Amino acid sequence: MEIPADAFYGIHTARAMNNFAVSGRPVNQNLIHALVLVKKVAAQVNGEQKRLPAQRASAIVNACDEILVGRHQHMFTVDAMQGGAGTSTHMNVNEVIANLAIVQLGGRPGQYEIIHPLDDVNCCQSTNDVYPTALRIAAIRLLRPLCDTMSSLQDALQHKETEYADLLKLGRTQLMDALPMMAGQGFGAYAKAIARDRWRLYKAEERLREIPIGGTAIGTGMNAPRAYSYRMVEKLADETGFGLSRSDHPMDPIQNMDVFVEVSGLLKSAAVNLYKISGDFRLLASGPFGGIGEYTLPPVQAGSSIMPGKVNPVIAEMAGLTAMRVIAEDAAITMAAASGQLELNAFLPLIAESLLESLHILNSAVRLFEERCVRGLIVREERCTTNLRNSAVMASALVAELGYDEAASIASAAIVQGRTPEDIAEDRGLLTRSRIDQLCHPYTVTKPGIPGQEEGTHHGNE
Repeated sequence: MEIPADAFYGIHTARAMNNFAVSGRPVNQNLIHALVLVKKVAAQVNGEQKRLPAQRASAIVNACDEILVGRHQHMFTVDAMQGGAGTSTHMNVNEVIANLAIVQLGGRPGQYEIIHPLDDVNCCQSTNDVYPTALRIAAIRLLRPLCDTMSSLQDALQHKETEYADLLKLGRTQLMDALPMMAGQGFGAYAKAIARDRWRLYKAEERLREIPIGGTAIGTGMNAPRAYSYRMVEKLADETGFGLSRSDHPMDPIQNMDVFVEVSGLLKSAAVNLYKISGDFRLLASGPFGGIGEYTLPPVQAGSSIMPGKVNPVIAEMAGLTAMRVIAEDAAITMAAASGQLELNAFLPLIAESLLESLHILNSAVRLFEERCVRGLIVREERCTTNLRNSAVMASALVAELGYDEAASIASAAIVQGRTPEDIAEDRGLLTRSRIDQLCHPYTVTKPGIPGQEEGTHHGNE
């Protein structure tokens, strides 16, 4: 095959470009960056340990540094949807680094007698230990900012919890009127869910820190001296600051992908909570007059090309559809991980693409949801009060004093007559207004306990 004169990739990349013309989307740049970092450290270690001449090692390191600052990104051309367990991506990286290094030493791309992509750039390495090592590094790099973003969302929800701590509204179960609650309590429940996601994702990094570098093809470590393996882990830990450790059985992380399934599962959990919260926001903001209308979401753009003045909850919708995508990616990761056979998983490129994509889009969606939806959300007190007063849920506060049947009768009458349960109970002479007010006080009906009874006491029929 002919290689363009201005290309830094080589024949292996060209063949892969032809074989895997699938999505038109190249390999995730976060993975490329991590692969190049591994190559840089390998050149340094192989130079230190005299497996590479100093000049070659230095040229390889310099070539890697060029890529790591953002140059030559267009040379990484292999499609993300590729067979071969990542070998094509790995060869693409080897060739680009080698040719850049060759040019630095005064040669032309393809003069591999100067620096060889396999003998030199890939010295002591295999796709099968380099690729999963790089994927772990790339995943941690994206996981950390996601944890910070989740923390910020938790903070925003807790701020709303405080802001609306005294605003009484209608709680709902199965979309039907249920019990009264403080608006702030709802935000507090959301914050607790996000706090769990934040902690789970933070802890997930521990699994990703164990790397198989030095295991080479199947984890036995053939062609990689033990001193090389230990030094690689040490230098990669220094370069990344991630506290990486060497797997005590490299054959395991080379063939078993359950760690990525675990991380993806935690991303799915976070996506589920994001989907639930954003869906609640959309529902409570519906209308604003023909729906529930208790929330006002920040208007960020016009909502219709034909209906003037219509504003849609587009940020909440974006959060929801991103969550759907993360959930779908988790299914792909699960299937790919389960499809590994014997000493290698050929579907690792799909795992990498799906995991890194999920980490990236979930971080972006959560950040935008927090900044452009949660922070500016307003709870409409008048609407909340109206909806609560038009319901019969306060009848539940009368159950302990009047019994369930009497309270149900009061609720039914209130609904039919369009009045409040408090008024019906007073009209029937069942309770005094002062007692009703005591039983139905906002702070009484939104905290644990039986309305009208002190903690530890019981007022039953004698």
